[in-house]
Amino acid sequence: MSDFDEAKQNKQLEDLQKEEEEQLVQMLAESRYGLPYVDMSRLGIDTESLRAISEKDAHDLRVGPFKLSGKNIYIGILSPTEDLISKLKEEMQGKNLVPTFYMISHSSLNKIWNRYKEISMAESSRVGGIEISAEILRNTAKNITKMQDIEKYITGAMEGNQVHKISHILEIILAGAIAIKASDIHIEAEQDRARLRLRLDGVLQDVMFFTHEIYHLLNSRIKLLSGMKLTSVVAQDGRFSIEEDVEEISIRASMIPGAYGESIVMRILDPKSIQGKLEEFGIEPFLFSVIEQEIKKPNGLILITGPTGSGKTTTLYAFLRKIYSSEIKIITIEDPIEYHLPGITQTQTNEEKGYTFLEGLRSALRQDPDVVMVGEIRDAETAKIAIESALTGHMVFSTLHTNNAAGVIPRLIDLDVNPKIMVSALSLSIAQRLVRRLCQFCKKEVAPTENEAAVMKSVTDSIKEEGKSLSNYNINPDASFKLYAPVGCEKCNLTGFKGRIGIFEAIKTDEAIEKIIPQNPSEREIKKIAKTQGILSMRQDGMVKIINGLTSYEEVQSVVDLTEE
Repeated sequence: MSDFDEAKQNKQLEDLQKEEEEQLVQMLAESRYGLPYVDMSRLGIDTESLRAISEKDAHDLRVGPFKLSGKNIYIGILSPTEDLISKLKEEMQGKNLVPTFYMISHSSLNKIWNRYKEISMAESSRVGGIEISAEILRNTAKNITKMQDIEKYITGAMEGNQVHKISHILEIILAGAIAIKASDIHIEAEQDRARLRLRLDGVLQDVMFFTHEIYHLLNSRIKLLSGMKLTSVVAQDGRFSIEEDVEEISIRASMIPGAYGESIVMRILDPKSIQGKLEEFGIEPFLFSVIEQEIKKPNGLILITGPTGSGKTTTLYAFLRKIYSSEIKIITIEDPIEYHLPGITQTQTNEEKGYTFLEGLRSALRQDPDVVMVGEIRDAETAKIAIESALTGHMVFSTLHTNNAAGVIPRLIDLDVNPKIMVSALSLSIAQRLVRRLCQFCKKEVAPTENEAAVMKSVTDSIKEEGKSLSNYNINPDASFKLYAPVGCEKCNLTGFKGRIGIFEAIKTDEAIEKIIPQNPSEREIKKIAKTQGILSMRQDGMVKIINGLTSYEEVQSVVDLTEE
């Protein structure tokens, strides 16, 4: 006689009841309610979709969102009624989502509800991204004043055993980076651990290390948010956004495979970081007046040069904001669009679809623009069309890769631009670098070394020899030289620096420059003639900022050759 297995019998009975319920729901969905049916036991649940309906509302209404694809959201309903469907449609449309409804069983609904515990405990959240409320950011700003605080809060979050731990850690990293005004977040897998670094004022700073387990969970979470393929280990790019009060901060994520795991970099595109006025960029008064005059002209070509990360795009955006008016049409061609500017038509290049800077510029000119900004001049065709545009009544702003302002003319000639035409089109060539600004709370005065004093004298002598007055730059020509060095305090994250400032030089295409352009001049010849324009060279501008205590000797020396004549 065989033994009676009560547990086994109960399990079989439960499975049979579930199967009958699924069959009944499927029949009712098709015949009575006219809705498609879905069995959630055979499907995965997209946790991000749960952010569209709160857990309380899901229980009260007996519904469960289970999939999010772009703006399409898929919602399971236990007992559909016209009022319920109408209410859900209205709520989803208010969140800019398009709902599709399915009829589901109790078992399927419970499966969806059980996934709510995996959602982060953030006070507010948005489908398709993380939304950190203004209140959370304010609280983070209160508690995080330096990078060591970020480590403390992440460590506290890692010690907990809550299900939403990884989401909470990512929120701390993002909110902390925004609070201390970092520009990039780097998460890098190493042999036995993973490293978290933040780029602050252009320099990477170590924050902390964590285990490979935490790294892999963060990796998956970032891929999910950014729209990347979870299982792929090839180079990938994506983006998501964070809502901060009325501002939307975009996060551009990038992953590349490494020896021990993928290197994750998140660029923080905070609109506030490019909202600085041109007056605050550290441009000396005479050059500022020249730039202000040139950018307001009805036509011409203004080029900014400098290496990657030297703030060229930010300066171009500042130009556009300075001249913006509802009476003029401004079009930009960028790669990619990093910041959205109100009132300006911005387009993004797409190499795969053939929309290059060249095609973008050609298309933009058919739109009757007054001002065109081209992200970068990379080839001869784009250079020629930019020049032609400047000659046909357009103001064109762009960037070019050269070491200094004097290199612009030889570079354009290398790109087969006709020197005789360039004379009439090129208005102003600007070169710039970024240096860290000394923290005004903790910087200290130091005596220059013998070599530093000699270089400082050489540069200040060159300013005087070119007929420029040191007193115009707040420098007493009779006083001994002063230097300032970083110290480090809580206000500057113990780095000794707070924020960045630009070092600039520019060359106007005046009558003297016009005369030598057709002769294919060298950089040295152009520099020699430009000395009479009254504009400081980069080494001179850097030295002025050193003596005025805005930055340190080492900072300027790292981006400009102070010994070069």
